[in-house]
Amino acid sequence: MSEAVTKEKLVEDVKVVLHDADVLLRETAGQLGEKARDARERLEKGMKVAKERLGDLQRQSVEQAKAAAKATDNFVHEHPWQSVGIGFALGALIGVLIGRR
Repeated sequence: MSEAVTKEKLVEDVKVVLHDADVLLRETAGQLGEKARDARERLEKGMKVAKERLGDLQRQSVEQAKAAAKATDNFVHEHPWQSVGIGFALGALIGVLIGRR
């Protein structure tokens, strides 16, 4: 779960950086010399690649979440009593842990 939160935070951080870089590029478009134009072009290419990779990461995360949900659903349907037992055991464990505080 912590890994999913970290991935989501990373995705959001990258989106913010890409947005800020895009705004910077638009606002400074007419104010650049030759070297700055080259740097701007490299930044634009890098941003394009980063956006594509970010999209791939998001699609991969969605696919993994769907696969996990489907596997869980299949397990519950194939082993309903085991699922009830696991749910009960987890609930009892959480209850004991909360009761200690």
